[in-house]
Amino acid sequence: MYFLYSITALALLISFNINKNKTIKAIKMAYKKLAKISPAFLGLIILISIVLYLVPEELISESLGNNNNFFSILLASFIGSITLLPGPIAYPLGAVLLKEGVTYMVLSAFTTTLMMVGILTFPIEKAYFGTKVTIARNALSFLIAIIAAIIIGLFFGEIL
Repeated sequence: MYFLYSITALALLISFNINKNKTIKAIKMAYKKLAKISPAFLGLIILISIVLYLVPEELISESLGNNNNFFSILLASFIGSITLLPGPIAYPLGAVLLKEGVTYMVLSAFTTTLMMVGILTFPIEKAYFGTKVTIARNALSFLIAIIAAIIIGLFFGEIL
């Protein structure tokens, strides 16, 4: 992560040296956009924290670890679509679920939709990209997640 911060700082310095006024104007615009969007993200973080506190990990692993792969994939995809977790939390959660007996195919569906489909972020995306683009992006991401899960299932021999 420090590498990305370093690259960003370097790019900012180069931009500042090329055109000081444009760089300062861009920083001010970015700050205003961040200030405008921060309340929505804070609300999402609070909502997610409440949901994760109320739904025990054991319930998730029992629901996703059953023998009906089709149902498990759909359930995992649905849960992943309505949950919003950053990668540093999502992947360790996937490791815990794997230890609880959840298949790779189901984990693939869960983590892919978790990262790519955003039902909770829909209002924010809609404000920036419009309803049609947001629906299309989420639907395509959901379809890609299902296809990826099936390929993972075939690769690991979880479906015949």
